Amino acid sequence: MARSSLVVYSCVVIFVLLLLAFAPRQPNQPHRRLKLRSTSDLSTPPDRGRRSIPFDPIIAGIERRRDDREWERSHYLPDGHAPAMEPQPEWEGFMDPEDYINDEARFNVTHRIVELFPNIDFSPADGLITVDELTEWNLRQVEQEVMHHTQRDMELHDKNHDGFISFTEYEPPIWARRLHNDNSSDKMGWWQEEHFNASDVDYDGLLNLTEFNDFLHPADSSNPKVIHWLAKEEIRERDKDKDGKLSFQEYFNGLFQSIRRSDDVHSFTLESETSAEVAAKMLFSQLDSDNDGYLSKDELLPVIGDLHPSERYYAKQQAEYAITEADTDKDGYLSMKEMIENPYVFYTAVYTEDNHYDFHDEFR
Repeated sequence: MARSSLVVYSCVVIFVLLLLAFAPRQPNQPHRRLKLRSTSDLSTPPDRGRRSIPFDPIIAGIERRRDDREWERSHYLPDGHAPAMEPQPEWEGFMDPEDYINDEARFNVTHRIVELFPNIDFSPADGLITVDELTEWNLRQVEQEVMHHTQRDMELHDKNHDGFISFTEYEPPIWARRLHNDNSSDKMGWWQEEHFNASDVDYDGLLNLTEFNDFLHPADSSNPKVIHWLAKEEIRERDKDKDGKLSFQEYFNGLFQSIRRSDDVHSFTLESETSAEVAAKMLFSQLDSDNDGYLSKDELLPVIGDLHPSERYYAKQQAEYAITEADTDKDGYLSMKEMIENPYVFYTAVYTEDNHYDFHDEFR
């Protein structure tokens, strides 16, 4: 009897602690409203450094559904061939999806964090989320989003509906054609047949979904041909004398400033043109493995990830930012308590006009 009483008492204590832990905090805190990302980004060139990766799959799903509708209006409705209606999710009952995610009775941020935490904390499942764990979570979310858009683009361009894209079927997006028209240099190399062929792993002249995703997002490809094509494209865009390689001046006048590096070569403040040139020469010397005074496409391979950051780069960047903002005890990890107390680090928010808090919003 004593043992069962102890168990009951322990359960009551745990229940009370949970109520206290999950109770609303700081009642005088200014009102915050969750915002969905704008659909206008779909018609412009990708700018991954300026957008946030959705933390919550429910938010991501709402955004995808809303973006799909805008996309269908612009690509199908003028011709009267809109896709068939799908079952309507719960948030469809709201005139504005943002009203749904701001209705605490239906979408409670605290409850969502409690549900999602075990899915993020997996390596190991120790009650603490590391930068690597949060990076992997962010990466999974953005990879689903990217593949969804690739699938959608494939359905649009696959004219004969055989599940593959031929080069003649594909047309560059409007923003790429506009860039080509507005620029005297040939920026359309990104969409030329050489790029298409580099993405064609099995050399059958057609791109399946994975190959087409590599074609659209070469920075995230693991295909060596695509990576080599990226390096060759960097040479082509900056090779003023058309000798197929970069001299120091060709490298210094464009490529060097584009390289995002975290090592000591480029981490110090460039206070003058002289110091910038010194740093540039140091890196040039490191890359010029055959010491011939030029950079070939193969010699650019070590810095392709700096020139074309992958989704993993941005996933880690956002993970580091989130941990910096929400890690209140500064131990380098996130506990569930810290995430619950700092939910809007993960669920991007805006404030009402009477708010004067300094909310970091770099990822919007």
